[in-house]
Amino acid sequence: MWGIAASLGRAAFTGRLESFGSLEAISPLILAQSRTTLSFLVLFPVLLTSRGGHRLRLPTSDLWKLFVLGVLGVVGSNYFYYLAIQRTNVAIAIIVQYTAPIWVLLYTILRGLQKVSWQRIVAVVLAVTGVTIAVGVGSKLELDHLGVLAALLAALSFAFYNVSGHQLLKHYDHWTVLLYTALSAGLFWIVINPPWKIAAAHYSGAQWLFLIVFAMVSMLVPFSFYFAGLKHLEPTQAIIMSCTEPIFSILIAALALGELVRPLQTLGILLVLAAILVVQLSDRSATTPIIEPIE
Repeated sequence: MWGIAASLGRAAFTGRLESFGSLEAISPLILAQSRTTLSFLVLFPVLLTSRGGHRLRLPTSDLWKLFVLGVLGVVGSNYFYYLAIQRTNVAIAIIVQYTAPIWVLLYTILRGLQKVSWQRIVAVVLAVTGVTIAVGVGSKLELDHLGVLAALLAALSFAFYNVSGHQLLKHYDHWTVLLYTALSAGLFWIVINPPWKIAAAHYSGAQWLFLIVFAMVSMLVPFSFYFAGLKHLEPTQAIIMSCTEPIFSILIAALALGELVRPLQTLGILLVLAAILVVQLSDRSATTPIIEPIE
């Protein structure tokens, strides 16, 4: 789903969304803001009706943890990713952001959450190398210091919500975590881009339709699946699986937008698939579960 969302975003920036009529350019800020805010507005009444308000109440300490997860995790990875694109290009942003498996592996090993194994190390190396080859082929690398730093911060934010989200999902179901994560991210964006600024932009009906579709495809549906998987997978497993996002973006762009897939990109795709296979085999034979909570 994130691969489809990436292709939709790319098409929106290039004006190639014929399905939505005459669609004017949409800024990355409103894309990031709408995907969390609209997802919350759709999910909240559904959960309120099906569960009742009392089942959605959480302890204050956990509310703060979910708020931090939404802001430092979701908002941080989005904002710094877009800043990296602005200062460098998409290739650099994705390549550096998908060093996140390295940071997750280092953190979980240093905290004693996972044992060191050659399979996990090989899987991380394969995943990062595969994404670098697949995304970096034929791309002009524009190394701006601020842009690279922003991409690194996006990687750290991405790693953070994998590790922190996994711990919260031990205590709450993925719908509750998704609801409060979307709420906290939406509240943060309202401070940055208040409603009166959005109203002053006079977005058309076609633009709002696209934003609703984009929110469902890029946030509500994929995050519900991702958090459901993260509840049962170790952070290293989950984040290596997420490295398929740029791979699917390449394949979907090839099918939907007619972009060429080069031989080296095919090699990168195969390396990411190999990484997933290696980490799955590694963790299938593991005997020590994660038991230490994040403080």
